[in-house]
Amino acid sequence: MNIKKTGAVMLLLICVALVLPGNLNSVSEAGVVFLLIEPGSRPGGMGHAYVAQVDDAFAGYWNPGAMAFNRKTQFAGMHTNWLGEVFDDIYIEYLGWNQHFDDLGNIGAHIIFLTYGTQDRTDEQGTFLGEFSSYELAVATSYANQISPNLGLGITFKFIMSDLAPEGTGQTEVGVKGRGISYAFDLGMKSEGVDVGQTLVLPYNGVIAAYNGIATLAGFNKINYSAVSIPIERLDFGLNIQNIGPDIVYIDDAQADPLPLNWRMGFSYRMIESEFSKFTVNADMNKVLANRDTSFYLRPFTGWFDDSLSRTFESAVYNIGAEYTYFNLLSLRGGYIYDKIGDIIGPSFGAGIEHTFAERYRVGLDFAMQQGGQLVDYNQTFSLGLEF
Repeated sequence: MNIKKTGAVMLLLICVALVLPGNLNSVSEAGVVFLLIEPGSRPGGMGHAYVAQVDDAFAGYWNPGAMAFNRKTQFAGMHTNWLGEVFDDIYIEYLGWNQHFDDLGNIGAHIIFLTYGTQDRTDEQGTFLGEFSSYELAVATSYANQISPNLGLGITFKFIMSDLAPEGTGQTEVGVKGRGISYAFDLGMKSEGVDVGQTLVLPYNGVIAAYNGIATLAGFNKINYSAVSIPIERLDFGLNIQNIGPDIVYIDDAQADPLPLNWRMGFSYRMIESEFSKFTVNADMNKVLANRDTSFYLRPFTGWFDDSLSRTFESAVYNIGAEYTYFNLLSLRGGYIYDKIGDIIGPSFGAGIEHTFAERYRVGLDFAMQQGGQLVDYNQTFSLGLEF
């Protein structure tokens, strides 16, 4: 049995188009690229620059380290007809939760579900055999802890299932389903208030640390570390290394696909923080590090190097965004995505409204027009949040 050719081609096109960030070569080697679809209309309106700002129930995906600063119960959800101008049966669902527990830290969970809709199945002679549905799913749980007044660390564990096709497609054996299962970790951190001076001298202090280690063993005099300090209170830094895990296997180990390991980092600067107005600007960088040449635990190091130095920088995705909030009621957002390799370059826009009732419960509704790649100009997304 095989899937009708047009249906298989459509699936392939959809999978490629769904990738918002990422090195084209790395993504072409990776499986389950739906893990790179960034949830939330708030970050979508800001060009997906959010790793250092995230402060809601999308933190389990964007940066589990940022979850450590939350002291409330938070829920978030998103329901979107992805690439809706072209396909009417592709939907992305996100549901997330996180909560702070005294003397324990923060615990959260989220689910991402992507359905590709239904497709026709035929046999070798083209006889119609019915329809089948394709979907991908990630179920995740997160833990975060604020280890100092300015630093939070977090980890997310996710179970991944990809069910793309029924038995025996193409040259695969009859009875072998196009279903893969794997798992992965995300490691995140957030620093509230960045010391630019210490960041600049970090390479120097790293060399000194290595020398002092040798000096301790050899009996030499140690060298003092640089104490240059330029703290910026309203500048935050975020880092999230996503999808660290073994290859996903659909048929056999020889045909396994690497997970879309992604390095995401960025800064958020709170330019205005007053009773009536807030204005924040963000800048992020993403780079997909998936490759088949090394084990998954080495890819965070080896995946950085492309054919040339210039291509290494070109293959990264750059995001900038800004958000203005008036009286904790209305938010306006804008951003820009520069993904040269993936040919996704352009602005995004968004807005949000929130309301607090019973002096405790805050509900927020967000909308975004975000870049959709080559198939559509924009994806229109809506998301909802609740905290108390």
